[in-house]
Formats: sequence, C-alpha cells, structure tokens
Amino acid sequence: MKKIDTVLIGLMLFSMFFGAGNLIFPPFLGLQSGTSFWAAMIGFIVTGVGLPFAVLFAISLVNGGVQAIGDRVHPVFSTAFMVIIYLCIGPFLAIPRNANVAYEMGIKPFLSETAHSPISLFLFTLVFFALVYFVSLNPEKMEKYMSRWITPVLLISMVILCVVGFVKLDGGFQAPSSAYSSGAFSKGFIEGYNTMDALAALAFGIVILTSIQKRGVSDRKQLTNYMIKASLIAGGLLSLVYISLGVIGARMAQVGSYENGTDILSSAATLLLGQGGKTLLGIIFTLACFTTVVGLTTACGQYFSNLMAKVSYKTVVRLVTLVGLILSNLGLNQILKISVPFLVTAYPLTIVLIALTFFHRYFKHPRMVYATTILFTAIFAIIGGLNAFGLNLGVLQVMIGYLPFATYGLEWIAPALVGLLLGLVLSQFSKVAKKA
Repeated sequence: MKKIDTVLIGLMLFSMFFGAGNLIFPPFLGLQSGTSFWAAMIGFIVTGVGLPFAVLFAISLVNGGVQAIGDRVHPVFSTAFMVIIYLCIGPFLAIPRNANVAYEMGIKPFLSETAHSPISLFLFTLVFFALVYFVSLNPEKMEKYMSRWITPVLLISMVILCVVGFVKLDGGFQAPSSAYSSGAFSKGFIEGYNTMDALAALAFGIVILTSIQKRGVSDRKQLTNYMIKASLIAGGLLSLVYISLGVIGARMAQVGSYENGTDILSSAATLLLGQGGKTLLGIIFTLACFTTVVGLTTACGQYFSNLMAKVSYKTVVRLVTLVGLILSNLGLNQILKISVPFLVTAYPLTIVLIALTFFHRYFKHPRMVYATTILFTAIFAIIGGLNAFGLNLGVLQVMIGYLPFATYGLEWIAPALVGLLLGLVLSQFSKVAKKA
C-alpha cells in the first residue's frame, strides 16, 4: 500500500470521527476550565482521541474484529452489546444528533423567525439524508468523496477560523468554573465521552480495515501497522482541532457568557469574521456532520448486512437513513437528553473491554476473567446511567458515593478491578481443577 493511500485513509478516518460533538464540546470546555485548561484538555484528549484509536488498534489485532473481542465474554453478550452500540451511534442517537446540529448551525442562522419551522427542518433533513444515502450506497467510493474532496474543505475552513481566532482573540485565561476548580483532568476525561468517538470506533473499525484490505493488505501485522499510521494522522488532526477550539472558547470568556459550545462558536465567528463568519461556521458544521453520518451509516450497513445474511447492505442503508430522518425531526434537546445516560453506561464497558484485549495473552482462563470484570463493570455502569437519567437511587446512590473516584464520575473503576481480581483467582482454581 502506498504512502498516499495511508494519508487518504487517515483523512477519511478524521472526517468520519469529526462530527457535531467534536465541534461543540471543546470550546465549552475551554470556556469553563479557564486557567485549568491544559489539565482538562489532556483529559478530554485521552477519551476523545486516545481511547477511540486504542479501540481501532485492538480491533486490528484480533481476527474477527470487535465481534470476536465481545465473544471472549460470551457470544450472546457480544451480539447484544454490538447491536445496541450500532443502533445508538447509528439511527437512534448519533446520526439524528449530527443531522439536527447541521441544521441548527448550517441553516437556521440564515432563516428569519417566520421561515424557521418544523417544515424547514424537515426539508433540510430530507435533502441531507438523500445525499447520505447516495454516498453510503457506494462505500468503495467513500474515500474519494471524503478524503479527497470534503475533508480538505473542512480542514481549510477550520484553519481559517482558528488562525483568525488566535490573532484577534488575545489575553490570559479566566479563573475556572467550580466544576473545573479541582479535578480538571477527570472532568475533561468524562467530557471526552460526549464525542462518542470510542463507541463510533467500534463501528468504524470494520470500515477502515475493509479499506486497507482492498489495497491488497491481508497480513494481520501489516493491517495493524497501517491502522496505527492512519490513526496517528487522524488523531493528530483531531488533537490540534480540539486544542484550537478550546483556546478560542477560553479566550471568549472575556467577551461574554455562553450556555454551550454552539453559542461560543457562533459568537466567535460573527465577532471575528462578521456575516462571513456565520457562513464559514455553517460550512464547517454541515460538512463535519455529513461526513460522520455517512461513516456511521456505512458502518451500520456493513455490520447488519453481515449479521443478517438475508438483509442486503442497500436495505440496511435505506432503513438507517429513514429512521435517522424521522428521529432528527424530534429536536436536538430531546436527542441530547437521551445521550448522556447512554454514554455514562456504555463508555465504562467499552474501556474495560478494550483494556482486557491488550492483556489477553496473560490470562490463563480468558473467558472467566472477561466475564467477571465485565459483569462488575456493567452493574455500576448501569447504575451510573440511571443516575444520569435523573432516577433517584436513594441509599444505593449514597453508598456508591463512598467508592474510590466516585466524586469524579468514575465509580466503576474499583468494581472493575474487583471483578478482574476475582476472575484471575477463579481462573487459577479452574486451572487446578483441570490438572486434578
């Protein structure tokens, strides 16, 4: 495989990851973290960049990809976990979120109050998903559309916004908000969940591996090598974008107060570039959201058509775009309300599953270790998700508050370690019994 192919796949991977959450959350983190910016941003990059590419690395190491990794717990768990992940990062959550954000930032600012209506949202999403459907039907051409055409336009637009921001916005950072006054790293770590990229990486892995294999690479070590190179390109670009947007957010604290990242970027673009800034920002958001939705749609199409032999890739793509079209018209607030509890539940399971993959060779009885560790993690991850949803757990929630790292939203770490130790002990007994 040529070097240019690696670069193009890296650019395609960047554009697939770079969606709504990647634009919205870094500037708001910068605004709130202030002088604690670097600690918070490093935490954000760990889960927003490092974890997704650790997932891709792990997938490239294992024959059968993420499905085979899940099978190490149990085949039923593997299928159920991946179906839930694909549905949520696909038509039920991430896809409608991106489509709705594309409308909110790319179209709505240019409409009058009378012109903005559910009908205008529907017409936009109708065109949006028609284009998604067209591009997703030809996955072999997706690299051409995204890495050669769309991604360069997206990167040029981002460079213009960030360079102008650095030049025109100066001065020191403000004091951090109460949320970042202590434990800035762990707060940024949790905020990195919101990009949903680690979960998306579970789906994108098959797309990237397929792109590499179509270039004649079949050896497992070579696949892993090219995956790492493409990931470094995409990860480096993502990190630069996050830091740049975060700095803009931190410096905008001197201008005013804002409720979220979209408000910050809208104000910054208008302040820095006038009406042209709104247009530039609209281009950035629309392209970023479009490429991510195409990547997710393609991944869903490949996964479900392989899972259900009688259902064609084209049929899955059609269903995904149709469901995404319907749900994106429910409104952004409803979509975001559901996302946080899901992410709080899904991320610990993903982190633990991938961590176990890297130490798999050291386990004497892998299934025992995987099963107990995932079980203990799942119990507390589900409790965390219910709490994030607003469910009052009473005494149970108070008890969980005493666990290590609970104040940082990482109460699942200690149970995961207990499950790991239990699995290691039980595997030794199993080994002794086998010898006897």
